[in-house]
Amino acid sequence: MGNILLVEDDDSFGYILKEYLEMNDFRVTLAKDGEDGLKTFQRSSFDLCLLDVMMPLKDGFTLAKEIREADPDIPFMFLTAKALKVDKLKGFRLGCDDYIVKPIDEELLIARIKALIKRACSDADVLDRVTHYHIGHYSFDFNNQALTFEDHIQRLTEKEAKLLQLLCEHKHSVLERNKALKSVWGHSDFFNRKSMDVFIHKLRQYLKKDPSVQIVNIHGKGFILEDKVIH
Repeated sequence: MGNILLVEDDDSFGYILKEYLEMNDFRVTLAKDGEDGLKTFQRSSFDLCLLDVMMPLKDGFTLAKEIREADPDIPFMFLTAKALKVDKLKGFRLGCDDYIVKPIDEELLIARIKALIKRACSDADVLDRVTHYHIGHYSFDFNNQALTFEDHIQRLTEKEAKLLQLLCEHKHSVLERNKALKSVWGHSDFFNRKSMDVFIHKLRQYLKKDPSVQIVNIHGKGFILEDKVIH
């Protein structure tokens, strides 16, 4: 139903909530503090984040800001005992989708989680309707995994097509390495990073017939698909 990152420093509450969410068919990864939560988020792909506010090492507000910088689209909600209006406003200013005050109503929490994940999936479906792209003098058909130049059709693997689609969606802007790894490979580790470099090399080979197209490496950040042809 959905893959959830739960960041909660109270071991008992975290364990009980994880069990309850899993009873409702969610997949849950539990992190014990803010720093552990950020590392876990960077390693895997999630549909929603549930964040406690008062945590050691890194509080929930700081963690939320860093998650938003890494992935502006992922929904997240705070679970906290801080019920003051000023705290709620701070949470919403950081872009949270919901703010639940402890003690929580379990049924209400499940309903809100389902609504947020459904909304995020609907937004993604709207974006996914774009399946044909122009890249220089190439035509890219994502659904059929076909890259066409003049009369030549290059069939792409599923991962090649997904990676090229991400580059097209971020054309002329940086596609961050971690975002690409999480979207195509599921998580970031040494072997997946090396694998992505190989796939980028393959895509460059497929696109080399048109000098107006280039995949540029931005050291330490990611890649930019540059297209000098005006479409």
